[in-house]
Amino acid sequence: MSTVPFEVVVARHGALVLRVVRAVLGTVDADDAWSETFLAALRAYPDLPADANVEAWLVTIAHRKAIDVVRATGRRAVPVAEPPDRAHPDRADGRDLGGTAAAARRAGADGIARLRRTYPDVLPGGTP
Repeated sequence: MSTVPFEVVVARHGALVLRVVRAVLGTVDADDAWSETFLAALRAYPDLPADANVEAWLVTIAHRKAIDVVRATGRRAVPVAEPPDRAHPDRADGRDLGGTAAAARRAGADGIARLRRTYPDVLPGGTP
């Protein structure tokens, strides 16, 4: 366990961590990634070995938190001024993937039957 108080670690390495997250994210999301870095570091700090390279450890956490923000941004919906009149086709042949309620029930029943055949000892009603 490190003997340096965590507040000192933040004061010593805070500017470096901010530079790391800004290099990946720019200035917009950097503050949030900086905070997330030090929250994660605070949780793990008591278990950090006394001879650990704290600066390298923090840079690694900061880089990973910045990458998490980049990934999350890529998954967010992008607002548009006007939604399209028609849904984009999900299949290459232009047909929708949707189906009727009866087709969904049939697919569900087929799946359960397959599971019962595959795992007869686990699922009730399975046939060995």
